[in-house]
Amino acid sequence: MNIKEMKKQLLSKRKKENLKTAEYLSTGSTLLNLAITGKPNKGFAVGRYYFLVGDSTSGKTFLSLTCLAEAAKNKLFKNHRFIFDNSEDGAMMDIKKFFGKRVYKRIQPPNILHSNRPNCSTSIEEFYYNVDDAIKANRPFIYILDSMDSLSSAAEQEKFDETKKAARIGKKVAGSYGDGKAKKNSTNLRRLLGPLKNSKSILIVISQTRDNLGFGFETKTRSGGNALRFYSTVEMWSSIKGRIKKTIKGKKRQLGILCKIKIKKNRITGREREVIIPIYHSIGIDDIGSCINFLTEEKHWPEKGSVVKASEFEFKGRKEKLIQLIEKNEWEMDLRDIVGDIWNEIEEACRIKRKPRYE
Repeated sequence: MNIKEMKKQLLSKRKKENLKTAEYLSTGSTLLNLAITGKPNKGFAVGRYYFLVGDSTSGKTFLSLTCLAEAAKNKLFKNHRFIFDNSEDGAMMDIKKFFGKRVYKRIQPPNILHSNRPNCSTSIEEFYYNVDDAIKANRPFIYILDSMDSLSSAAEQEKFDETKKAARIGKKVAGSYGDGKAKKNSTNLRRLLGPLKNSKSILIVISQTRDNLGFGFETKTRSGGNALRFYSTVEMWSSIKGRIKKTIKGKKRQLGILCKIKIKKNRITGREREVIIPIYHSIGIDDIGSCINFLTEEKHWPEKGSVVKASEFEFKGRKEKLIQLIEKNEWEMDLRDIVGDIWNEIEEACRIKRKPRYE
């Protein structure tokens, strides 16, 4: 099959695929989209809440902000507010460089103080007040909280004040009873589900992993209570699979990380899947590279040494040259469709073929 015939087939399929894309936002990663929905261009369904848990420096913020870049070029989201609740005050990357001018112009904090300074949530109560304000503004939004762990609570502050006062006069106070966030999440998250759906908004909550010092097989846990998982449409956990390095001037230099995303809960397909996404310090998510890696690892494109044979593109050569060819000819959508076909071939092979019990 030559390239023209291949593109004709892919475009024909793409027209059918686009019938329902208006209900979804791409995550910016083809593999993550496939892990969530089974579709290469669909990630987050609108009107839903998503929960992203991850290790430190595992790409959580990058992954969440990339979906804003996807929204900025999707007409469905032209009227959406881009709200980044940077409660950690830890994300200091160049927004314009990594996510584009349109995101840079549209991204905003939950509210702005009279001094023209951004005002992000500092407590769990304030976070829910801010989301409620966004809902009552009667304008759809994509709201990213980064992160749940950085938020204090009224109960935590009250306990601190009590302990401090007692310490000043030499008295002892009973131990902590928790920060109250689990209860607040249980009460308030369910109240958001209806308004999110009605306004076609998206809420993404980021949380940090912690070492599990208790019993059980899981080595990692997180705080905030069970409601964070229970009410989520998708729960994703990120970790560092490895570090991308290159020898420069005789020394190995780190260029980025291999981010492993594990889907632990999925209301969309019910499937728990795992993908590896390269994230570079200089460019962010490498979607083309991850797609090529997937196709070579699944043996669809033969790879011998550093040479890849991509039959659909009539190419044989080094991976970096293949990336340049795809970018130059704007074949990114074609590449995603090929990856989607192979992904779903694998899913079909995993399906148990039985006669339906109910009709």
